[in-house]
Amino acid sequence: MKLAYWMYAGPAHIGTLRVASSFKNVHAIMHAPLGDDYFNVMRSMLERERDFTPVTASIVDRHVLARGSQEKVVDNITRKDKEECPDLIVLTPTCTSSILQEDLQNFVDRASITSNSDVILADVNHYRVNELQAADRTLEQVVRYYLEKARRQGTLDQSITKEPSANIIGIFTLGFHNQHDCRELKRLLQDLNIKVNKVIPEGGSVKDLQDLPKAWFNLVPYREVGLMTAIYLEKNFGMPYISITPMGIVDTAECIRQIQKHVNNLVSDKKFNYESYIDQQTRFVSQAAWFSRSIDCQNLTGKKAVVFGDATHAASITRILAREMGIRVSCTGTYCKHDAEWFKEQVQGFCDEILITDDHTKVGDMIARIEPSAIFGTQMERHIGKRLDIPCGVISSPVHIQNFPLGYRPFLGYEGTNQIADLVYNSFTLGMEDHLLEIFGGHDTKEVITKSLSTDTDLTWNYESQLELNKIPGFVRGKIKRNTEKFARQNNITNITVEIMYAAKEALSA
Repeated sequence: MKLAYWMYAGPAHIGTLRVASSFKNVHAIMHAPLGDDYFNVMRSMLERERDFTPVTASIVDRHVLARGSQEKVVDNITRKDKEECPDLIVLTPTCTSSILQEDLQNFVDRASITSNSDVILADVNHYRVNELQAADRTLEQVVRYYLEKARRQGTLDQSITKEPSANIIGIFTLGFHNQHDCRELKRLLQDLNIKVNKVIPEGGSVKDLQDLPKAWFNLVPYREVGLMTAIYLEKNFGMPYISITPMGIVDTAECIRQIQKHVNNLVSDKKFNYESYIDQQTRFVSQAAWFSRSIDCQNLTGKKAVVFGDATHAASITRILAREMGIRVSCTGTYCKHDAEWFKEQVQGFCDEILITDDHTKVGDMIARIEPSAIFGTQMERHIGKRLDIPCGVISSPVHIQNFPLGYRPFLGYEGTNQIADLVYNSFTLGMEDHLLEIFGGHDTKEVITKSLSTDTDLTWNYESQLELNKIPGFVRGKIKRNTEKFARQNNITNITVEIMYAAKEALSA
């Protein structure tokens, strides 16, 4: 645990709440102080929906600190059981409740005696895992609970469907373009004559979890959530899973070939061959393959890019930029430190350097040092790009409301390849735009503001040098300012004058 004013991945209880809220008729109760109960507002604002089961906060206040939480938590569980009649109630602890060292499992056991609903305690260590890890663990816990319950009751049917079918695991609320990706995956599977058995947790019912083993295989599009569930189902029910993210032309084709392999392993008479489908989609449906050979995409040759995000999206976008579009990735990175080894393996050979960190200041310093032509990252990299006058395309959570589009914007499948190509191309400042900025840049009279990423600057610009800087066109002003300050620091200069600016220019040209 650490004190921070901004984090890439939130606290563990947010991950648990995201999974619980994604299921239909599952109620989450959070044992937390006032201030931690912002989830309902965040969910309704970002997802723009009203029809979801809200989270209840069992508030830790001064009375609780004096008398203990047991009666209050148990009362909240039984009250919600009577009012809402949920299928499942998930009690999630928080860092605050963990500090109090209360036996929440005992509270759950007591409440279960009088509740008609199933009641479980989220089995998550809030000091050791982040939001994504907790979401992955909670989903696996809920699936395991209901499959073992069905097995005990003798209602578990492990016979697979007559026709090829698949479970899509890991689509959940507040995920980056998850709803659009889910629609695209359903369309892809339909084109391959594969039925969708279940989608979990988003829109799923815990009553239907006992039907998960009926599918022929599991599809896990994102490593962050769903992988633990797929591994559990493979170990206990022999269900194969595919964890290749179908993002980009190459990986989408590879994912389809893996689907073909698993389906053909279970059929004896008619073998499936999807090569003609891959060829047709690549050449005529996806415009990305054609676009990568066009003169427009060739204009990107020599441009530098930086990529940062969760492990799944950052790795996929890095490979797309380097392998499919010929763009140099100067640095790629992820904040998923727990998945660092997998990430390094996936991007090896596609970038100049790799950064694994959850500290946004290190990411900002890296971007300022490299000075790429474009950034592909999260909401934070978008803010960094604005400060450095570098365009940014958002490709990963965490994001703000503008990255929960109302229109259809998948990142997966063949339609996703078109969306990514548009995002990449539109994120660069190119060709005629450069020329127009050069023509009209002289009319930019905005006052120069600092672009440094730290507030403890040791440099001052005198009045004349600031006037000179204002005369420089806006689209290159930030770069010239950074180069001048870099030159000044290298020569132990603290007061920047017009003469220093010209000296820096000459040193750079030498």
